[in-house]
Amino acid sequence: MNGEKAWNWEFAFEIFPEILSAISMTILVTFLAYAVSLSVGLLFTFLRRSSFKPVALLVAGIVEFIRATPPLVQLFFIFYTTPLSGFQTGVVVLGIHYATYVSEIYRSGIEAVPQSQWEAGKALNFSKMQMWRKIILPQAIPPVIPMLGNYLIVLFKETPLLSAIFVLEMMAVARAIGTNTWNYVEPITIVGFLFLVLSYPAAAFIRYLERKMGNLHGNKVETRGVKT
Repeated sequence: MNGEKAWNWEFAFEIFPEILSAISMTILVTFLAYAVSLSVGLLFTFLRRSSFKPVALLVAGIVEFIRATPPLVQLFFIFYTTPLSGFQTGVVVLGIHYATYVSEIYRSGIEAVPQSQWEAGKALNFSKMQMWRKIILPQAIPPVIPMLGNYLIVLFKETPLLSAIFVLEMMAVARAIGTNTWNYVEPITIVGFLFLVLSYPAAAFIRYLERKMGNLHGNKVETRGVKT
């Protein structure tokens, strides 16, 4: 036993295509769940700003409850108590779970919009919808894009949780290979390598966006100072 190698290159090359074939499922779940988080997160933000306090308090309570509950528990609960498939459950649960965090990012962007912009919308007799669409959101969203991008990466790294509800993403395939062959080192390592290959360029791009947005913000501040 001591003379055996822990890593088998031949086995690794043999199983690599099988694991790689599941990468499309991982990416699909990630982007669909992210689309849900962006849309539901914005809805949470609007509802928490509602002037009707019972609605605002109810949504705030729901958001805090979702945050306080582990996503794995949420996955199990929805999968076993609803008619949703594993894929649908993964998209809905991960999407709504991260919508609670995305909503806070939206909130920070909205609160950074100067009060004068709200007053300008009122002076132009804009409806609430027009004010949000034409004035507030175009100024609130761009500065928080890097932070929103960070949650895309975090959500991508959470997709292995879906193996618990029988979604055949990369980790589920790797575990199945390990169960059938009693060799877990190679498949799990390959999954980690593929996550690194996909997430590192995305993280680098997010850092680029952060620098870009920071420079744009600095230029705006400097321009305002010159005008003053």
